Order: sequence, then C-alpha cells, then structure tokens
Amino acid sequence: MEKLTAQTAALLEGRFGKDSLIALATTEGGAPRVRVVNAYYENGAFYVLTHAQSGKMRQLGQDPRASVAGEWFTAQGEGASLGFVGRPENQAIAARLREAFAGWLDNGHADLSDENTCILCVRLTEGVLFSQGTRFDIDFTDAGAPLSKKGAGAHV
Repeated sequence: MEKLTAQTAALLEGRFGKDSLIALATTEGGAPRVRVVNAYYENGAFYVLTHAQSGKMRQLGQDPRASVAGEWFTAQGEGASLGFVGRPENQAIAARLREAFAGWLDNGHADLSDENTCILCVRLTEGVLFSQGTRFDIDFTDAGAPLSKKGAGAHV
C-alpha cells in the first residue's frame, strides 16, 4: 500500500472533487447500513451536508467507522460531524460545498439556516482506486483533511 501520491490525488480530485454520488456505509447493531449521498472529495476526505439527527449521524456517533464506494473506488475511514454548516470555522469548506452542490442545494432539500444542518467529514484511512486498468492501493493516513480544531469526534 502506498501513501496518497500526486497522481492518485489528482485522479480522486478529478473524479470526486465535485458533486458526486457515493455509497456511504455505517453500522448499527452489528448490521451494515448503506445509503447513497451527495459528496465532495478534498484532501483525503469526503464531505456531506446532512441533518445532525439523521440515522447516519446517530450511527457514526456510536461507531465512527465508515466505508464509501464510488466510481471505481472503495475506501474505509472515520466519519465525524464538523458541526453546524454556518459555524465560522466551517466557512471555507461550506463555501466549497455550496459551489459543488449548487445544482440542487437551493431546491429545498437542505436548510442551511437550520442549526441541525451539519457537515459530515469522512476522513479516509485506506482505499482502492482503479484507473485505466491500474489498481492503486492507497494509504490516506497522512492525507491531512482539515477538521475542526477540537478534533474529529468533537461534534458527533
């Protein structure tokens, strides 16, 4: 397994550095729970706008382990809430999410003024990416996705 390289980072940014549908898996009571979510990839992590009281957030609060799957890519990591999308410390990532999700964000699905609308960050730890017949086994542990200063689990 190799660390995230410039080549694999560019492939991931190109494929998922925009509004992307991915499968997000969590667990509850020892059983897998999978749903498709709109996500944005940046710097070793996927970001999702969601509701703080959703099943996925409840499940990640009990067990932060998560898996994702998208176009020729699967990975494992840890999910954590970065808190309310409107928090000052979320301003930069929230702006990138607004840009990425502009096609649907204002259709009533998400209420960015609701303090329960939060940013879920799934920081990847390892994954497998396929591109043009080549398999890349990626170690994301030093990818450095930004989290709040209080840490990943501070708001779950």
